[in-house]
Parts: sequence; structure tokens; C-alpha cells
Amino acid sequence: MSDEELHRYAVMMDSIDEMRVTLLNEISEMVKNSDKITVARYNELSKVADDQEKLAAANATEDELAALKEIQAKKDAGTARINDAFKNLAKEYVGATAYNKIRKALKDDTAVKSKYESLLEELKADNGVVN
Repeated sequence: MSDEELHRYAVMMDSIDEMRVTLLNEISEMVKNSDKITVARYNELSKVADDQEKLAAANATEDELAALKEIQAKKDAGTARINDAFKNLAKEYVGATAYNKIRKALKDDTAVKSKYESLLEELKADNGVVN
């Protein structure tokens, strides 16, 4: 694998991470700005959102259920968009063969993993994101 391929892989992963952060921020803002559900109540109900009995036991109101549904739809759409972008970038930008080689090397080769992590840190610094 070439340095260019590893760089493309790091750019792809950085882009996907940025999309995830953006989606999480959008969901967080939706919850904070909702007039149907409080942040605390969202956190409580989102844990049992797939269980009608537990939602009933938690006395979830119609407004809260509507807010949960709306927020979940936004989350699902964003997740689908991220997954599509990941697949497209892996296939078209990195290349399927290079992608698979790099994934394997990241698991098996500490030198490659170290180089990748350095590249990713540089990219995140360029984005203004520091872990």
C-alpha cells in the first residue's frame, strides 16, 4: 500500500467522523430546542423507545412519542447518509482493493497503524478538532 492510499483512507475516515459529529450535534440541537420533550426526558425515553410496555410504564405522552419519532427519523436518515458516503468513499476515493489492504494492515501492522493515527491527527487539527 502506498502513502497516498493511506492518506486517502485517513481523509475518508476523517470525513466520516466529521459527518458523525455533525449529525450528533444536529440531534442534540433538535432535542434541546424541542417544545415537546425535555433533554432529560428524551434521554430517559430513548433508552426504551423500542418497547411499548416500557414507554407506557414511563407515562410517555403523545407529544413525547411524536418528538421521539421525529428525532429517530432524523437520526436514521443521517445514519443512512453517512453509511452511503462511507461506501462511496471506500469504493470510489480509496478504492476497494486499497481499502481492504489498509484495513488488514491497520489490524496487523503497528507501523502502519501509527502512521495512520498521525495522519488522522493532522487532519483533525486542520479541521480544528482535537481529541
